[in-house]
Amino acid sequence: MNRRDAIKALTALSAASLGVNLYAAGSMQRPRFLLVFLRGGYDCANLLVPISSSFYYEARPNIAIAKPSQEATSALPLDANWGLHPVLRESIYPLWGAGQIAFIPFAGTDDLTRSHFETQDSIELGQALSGVRNFQSGFLGRLASVLNGTEAIAFTDQLPVVFRGQKQVPNMALRSIGKPSIDARQSAIIAAMYRNTPLAVPVAEGFAVRDDVTREMAAEMEAASRNAITAKGFELEARRIAKVMRDKYALGFVDVGGWDTHVGEGGATGYLAGRLDELGRGLAAFADELGPQWDNTTVVVLSEFGRTFSENGNRGTDHGHGSAYWVLGGSLRGGRVTGEQMKVEATSLFQNRDFSVLNEYRRLLGGLFARLYGLNTEQLAQVFSGVQPLDLALL
Repeated sequence: MNRRDAIKALTALSAASLGVNLYAAGSMQRPRFLLVFLRGGYDCANLLVPISSSFYYEARPNIAIAKPSQEATSALPLDANWGLHPVLRESIYPLWGAGQIAFIPFAGTDDLTRSHFETQDSIELGQALSGVRNFQSGFLGRLASVLNGTEAIAFTDQLPVVFRGQKQVPNMALRSIGKPSIDARQSAIIAAMYRNTPLAVPVAEGFAVRDDVTREMAAEMEAASRNAITAKGFELEARRIAKVMRDKYALGFVDVGGWDTHVGEGGATGYLAGRLDELGRGLAAFADELGPQWDNTTVVVLSEFGRTFSENGNRGTDHGHGSAYWVLGGSLRGGRVTGEQMKVEATSLFQNRDFSVLNEYRRLLGGLFARLYGLNTEQLAQVFSGVQPLDLALL
């Protein structure tokens, strides 16, 4: 056995013992994962519509989505029990038909604070609610450490809780990439301030990441200025994210705000419909921009909690509990509403007001990570300690 063969044998043995699929740096076949966090607690009952529930229509006389029909404002049929918001007809519904998206109702965390900030932090930490929690350790940060060699990035203004951890992860808000808050001259001044200090290298690396991503986006920004890309908001940002993840980063996070619908939520049209339309077009654009790499990519869309099942006096909904998660990907075994479910009626509501949580989010994500990366029990425990993964065979 020559040296090259010996290295190959040792590499294969190491991969088998660790239970991780190894991919060369820059490999086009490596798995890609993007977490999309809808901050504000989106109303899942008007996204994934319980069309077989008469109680849904009783509880929402002003904002309910009509049962599937020939009307353009009625729900898009998914199965006998569920429909999809009609505003997603051109963006998400084709992915459903292609088996590239699945929905998981009754999903979420056991956190009952119904506080945006506390529940967001709780989910991003991915730790047990009881006992002492480490607020410097987010579950994607732990996953990045387990997947040693996988480049990770947060598409946010500041590093989110979910990416806190031992591994340094860059963050950059692509929405403002054309208008950097610090120009080259200011960057040089700041770097000089930290020269010959322990922070010199991290500061230099941070500016290098920003410059690298900015260069990659320069051509796209020029095209946008000529109206080549006309969509606003998340669609533009999603295309930028796809460009970065297609070529370099394989683990990403982005958050989208504007989902706290206490007043004037609307039904088939209105405020929530507009946000869902923007989100759907963005996710479809992300898949399109990835091209062939969409087959190696998995996206999970979640929120801190759902909304109250009944509409309030302001034709909106208040902070709830259970939500509905989206899972998308080019190789997904989708086209189904999956996970543990229950009949939607007045007697099945949690605390007489909300969807229950039957599919705990750490179990769901643990099952996906095991499939996506080939993680073994010990490695999964490093990401979600004490959690038994739930495998829905989506990958």
